[in-house]
Amino acid sequence: MTTSQRKILVTSALPYANGSIHIGHMLEYIQTDIWVRFQKMRGINCIYVCADDAHGTPIMLRAQAEGITPEALVARIKNEHEKDFADFAIGFDNFHTTHSAENQHLAETIYQKLQNNGHISARVITQLYDPVEGMFLPDRFVKGTCPKCKSDDQYGDNCEVCGATYSPTELINPKSAVSGATPIEKDSEHFFFKLPDFAEMLKNWTRAGHLQTEIANKLSEWFEVGLQEWDISRDNPYFGFEIPGAPGKYFYVWLDAPMGYFASFKNLCEKRTDLDFDEYLKSDSKTELYHFIGKDIIRFHALFWPAVLAGSGLRTPTAVYAHGFLTINGQKMSKSRGTFINARHYLNHLNPEYLRYYFAAKLSSRIDDIDLNLEDFILRVNSDLVGKVVNIASRCAGFISKQFEGELATQCTEQALYSSFVNAGDAIAELYEQREFNHAMREIMALADKANQYIDDNKPWVLAKQDGQHQAVQDVCSVGINLFKVLITYLKPVLPVMANNVEAFLNIDTISWSNYRAPLLGHRINPFKPLMTRVEPEKIDAMLDEVKKNAPGSQQQAKKTDTIANTISYEDFAKLDLRIAKIVDAKTVEGADKLLQLTLDIGGETRNVFAGIKSAYNPEDLIGTLTVMVANLAPRKMRFGISEGMVLVAGPGGKDLWVLQPDPGAQPGMRVK
Repeated sequence: MTTSQRKILVTSALPYANGSIHIGHMLEYIQTDIWVRFQKMRGINCIYVCADDAHGTPIMLRAQAEGITPEALVARIKNEHEKDFADFAIGFDNFHTTHSAENQHLAETIYQKLQNNGHISARVITQLYDPVEGMFLPDRFVKGTCPKCKSDDQYGDNCEVCGATYSPTELINPKSAVSGATPIEKDSEHFFFKLPDFAEMLKNWTRAGHLQTEIANKLSEWFEVGLQEWDISRDNPYFGFEIPGAPGKYFYVWLDAPMGYFASFKNLCEKRTDLDFDEYLKSDSKTELYHFIGKDIIRFHALFWPAVLAGSGLRTPTAVYAHGFLTINGQKMSKSRGTFINARHYLNHLNPEYLRYYFAAKLSSRIDDIDLNLEDFILRVNSDLVGKVVNIASRCAGFISKQFEGELATQCTEQALYSSFVNAGDAIAELYEQREFNHAMREIMALADKANQYIDDNKPWVLAKQDGQHQAVQDVCSVGINLFKVLITYLKPVLPVMANNVEAFLNIDTISWSNYRAPLLGHRINPFKPLMTRVEPEKIDAMLDEVKKNAPGSQQQAKKTDTIANTISYEDFAKLDLRIAKIVDAKTVEGADKLLQLTLDIGGETRNVFAGIKSAYNPEDLIGTLTVMVANLAPRKMRFGISEGMVLVAGPGGKDLWVLQPDPGAQPGMRVK
C-alpha cells in the first residue's frame, strides 16, 4: 500500500472528566500529536480522535458534592480540557464525550452482539454496600487494613505498601470512603464478559506484533494464571448507560469508555462526507487503528478491548503503543512537594512548545518512565531550540533584509551541504514512524550544529565589512536560511506553532514532507521576528509557586478551606429565602435507601421536599415539628418526584444528623433573618 493510500485512525487514552489535565497526561497527548502531525505532513489520511471519559461513581459523587448534575459537571470539565489541549497545540480532528448518543448506541449494539454470541453470563455476587449512602462501593471507595501486611488506610483492591491484591470483602476494618460508615455485605446480580472464551485468540494477538515486546511478555502472566470473566455491570446509583433489559444495572465505565474512541469518530463522520465509519470498523478493514496509552491501563486495551471487538465481529487494533509515567526531578509528581503541575499551571508561565520539544527529546518506542528535570529542561530548550535552531535564522535574516531587501540568492553555493540536509529526511522520517522521537531530535540537532558551524566558518558579519564580498554575504546567509528551512520541516511535528511562524517569515506555503527538498532561490522573505525566547528560571519558579499555592495543606489552600469552599458575597447570601416550615407529613420513599418525603407547611402553602435523613429519623417522629427550609431553591426533578426546596440539616452523617429546629413561638412561613 502506498503512503497516499493509507488510512489511519489514531486515539489517545480518554481523560477522565473528574479533574484537570496535568503535564503527566500531556506526555501522552504530545506523543500522539507528534506522530499524527508527521503522518499528515506525509500526505497520509490520518484521523486523530479523543473524548472525555464521562461516566462512573467518582463523577456522580463529585457532582452531588457540588450540588450540580453529572451532565453539568462533565460539560464544564470538557470545556476546560479542550482549552488546555488547544493551548498545547494538540490537533484533534474531533474531541467528543463518552456521555453521548453515539456512544450509547455503540455500547448497546456491541453488548447485544456479545450477548447473542454467547459471551455474556450473569450471576449473583457479594459486594460491600454503604448503608448510609445506599450504594454499592467500588473498590477504590473502600479503605481499611491490608489483610496480608496489616498496613492501614489501604484501598479495597490492592495494598500500596506490600503490593498484594485482594477482594474488598477481605479488608480488615473496612470503611466507606464516601460516608465513613462501616460497609455491609450485600448480594446483587451482575453481568460478566466471558474473557476466557478468547484465551487462544489473545495469546496469538498479543504475540503478533500489535504490542511492544515488554508488554507482550508482561501479559503472558495473565495467561499463566488463567483469564477470568470480567464484571461489566454496576448497580444503581451510577452515572452511565443503563443496560438494555436490566433496569437498575449500568455498563461499567471501562466497557463503554473504549467504545468512546469509535463514538468520537462516528461523531466526526457525521460532520464529514469523506469518511466512512463502517470502513474503519469492519472485521476485514484495510484501514489502520492505533491506540496510544499509558502502561497502567494496558490490560484493558490489550486484553479486554481486543476480545470485546472480536466477540462483536469488529476489527481489532493494528497496534497499542504504551508509554511510561512522568516524574519530576526524578520523583513521582507530588501535591505535597509542589510538583503536581497541571496543564494550566504550566501554560500560565511557559511556552507550551518548550515542553513539546523536551518530551520529544526524551520519548522513544519503549515504555520507560520519562523524567522532567527542570534544570535540564532549561538547559536543553535554551541550547537546542534557541541557541542552535532559531539562532541560524537570526544570524542570517538581518543581512538578507538590510542589505538585499529580503531577497535570497539565485543559486545555492553549497549544494553538497544542502543535499546532505535534505537526504537526512528519509532516516528522520523512519525514526518518527517508529516513535523514536529522541533519536530524531538528536539527528536534527546534529544537523543544526553543522549549519551553525557553516555560518561560523564563513562569518558573514566579517564578510559584510570587506570590499567585494557583497555577493558572498548573500550566498552564505541564503544557504543558512535554506538549511534552517529544512530543519524546521523536520521539527514541524514537534513545534507546529513555531513552524507556522517560520512559514510566514519565509513567505512560503505550508511545509510538508513532499515539498521541502528544493531550496528557496531568488525568493523574497519577510523581516525576521523573534521565534522563541529563552526559558527564564524565574518563570519556572513562578509556575512552581502557583502549584504550591494550590496544593493541599498550603497556607493559601488552608484559607480556602477555612472559608468553607468558595466564598459568596453578602448580596448572594441575602438572596436565600429561609423560612420556618411545619412538617405536616413524612414518609419513606419506595426504592430510596436514604430519602424521606416531607410535606412542609410554610404559611398557607405546602411544599414537597425530599431529604436524605432516613438514617437518623423515623418519619412519624417528625410530623408536627418545625424546621427551617430554603424556600426559593429552584425545583429539582428527581427519580421519585419533584423536590420543591431544601431542609437544613447538620451533622457528619448516618445517625448523627439533626434537622434544624427554630425556637418555640416560631410560626410556619416566618422568614429567618
